[in-house]
Amino acid sequence: MPQKDASLIDYLKTYALYPLPQHLLTRAIYWLTRQESSLTPKVIRKFASAFDVEMNDAVEPDLASYRTFNEFFTRALKPEARPIASAQNAIASPADGRISAVGNINEARVFQAKGRDYSLLSLLGGDGAATERLGNGRFSTIYLSPKDYHRLHMPLTGRLIRQTYVPGRLFSVGPHTVKTLPDLFARNERVIAQFETDHGLMALVLVGAMNVAAIETIWHGLVTPPQQKGISHIDYPANGPEVQLARGAEMGRFNMGSTIIVLLENPAAWGTDLQAGDSVRMGQLLGEVV
Repeated sequence: MPQKDASLIDYLKTYALYPLPQHLLTRAIYWLTRQESSLTPKVIRKFASAFDVEMNDAVEPDLASYRTFNEFFTRALKPEARPIASAQNAIASPADGRISAVGNINEARVFQAKGRDYSLLSLLGGDGAATERLGNGRFSTIYLSPKDYHRLHMPLTGRLIRQTYVPGRLFSVGPHTVKTLPDLFARNERVIAQFETDHGLMALVLVGAMNVAAIETIWHGLVTPPQQKGISHIDYPANGPEVQLARGAEMGRFNMGSTIIVLLENPAAWGTDLQAGDSVRMGQLLGEVV
């Protein structure tokens, strides 16, 4: 699906985000979505109806069973609802969502939208070693809308070697900002998980956004909101547990919608019909490592 040029409305929507107290609003959402209230069931029903949320695949399909909005938003799915691509070299989609961009990393520049790319080094929080390995690799960017399943899973089997937290803004990562805001993903708050795989280095970049009240990983727990300022790195297993995760295993979650970027060191053949705008489901085949 060819990408459309940014419209005047797209730019106006983006500029309106600049003066907002993004972190304050997001922290308020964090608190509100964790409150148990008599209004919670009604809010969940309204949200599910407004965004046409599919509940048949959920382990708990009854909306009234969720005590907080965050419980509903991070709901688990039945294992059979998302079969995992099983071919030996398969790259499985890490999330339900929509392809924002997919392709090659060219000289450490990553495509964002028509006429825009950004620095891989900036995206990775200044990690020169990872940038050198990934600088001519492959990438896929997947946007998760409010209706989507918000747990994140492994595209390949891998061993965790580093987690990085990078502070930043919390601009929306919707289509209008992707088209209009330079270096969007390298400006927003984000968490980067690096894994050694049988096919080289893989980095998963979990990008925060407006109203993304928290990002979690299964080995660390809550990473954002952060307990400290500045870029921080944790190397594994030197400073944490040994973490080995199979393809399709859960690795983290967004506590509201956002974007995940898959970065691969070695060549990958993305599906011939995979392009920006396509809807994907967690576990489906995105391509193969070659």
